Amino acid sequence: MKTLEIKTALQIAKPKTEIYQAIIDTEHMKNYFIAEGLGMMEEGKSISWKFPEFDEYVPVNVLKLIPNELISFEWEGAKGKNLEVKIILTEMPNNSTLVKITEGKMEVDEMGIQWFGGNTEGWANFLACLKAYLEYGINLRKGGFDFMKV
Repeated sequence: MKTLEIKTALQIAKPKTEIYQAIIDTEHMKNYFIAEGLGMMEEGKSISWKFPEFDEYVPVNVLKLIPNELISFEWEGAKGKNLEVKIILTEMPNNSTLVKITEGKMEVDEMGIQWFGGNTEGWANFLACLKAYLEYGINLRKGGFDFMKV
């Protein structure tokens, strides 16, 4: 049976070192992706993220870090399903970086299709927000999901 896996990517006009730091450091992430974070990403460590549109904290188990190359963690990507996320940083011309994200895998069923749509949207939003923050100092998420609290 085939499975679903999220794959998304975006090129950002910043060096790998700056992008890597912006992802592993919750103080940076609060400027573009999360509302709060408990802990900085370290290999083998568990941290928590709180998103502006949700009340609960999301546990994140850091699996592997290769500085300026790879960030791998596991989280409950779908209800009751721990899924691995890999973020790969590839140096590109003009001091820019290709950021590739994969998450998964899930069965091709109602739950899998719902996860695939929601989390693909989430990771595309993450990349756009990361780019806006690093290249222009803008927090795209601020107020963007207030409608979900109503």
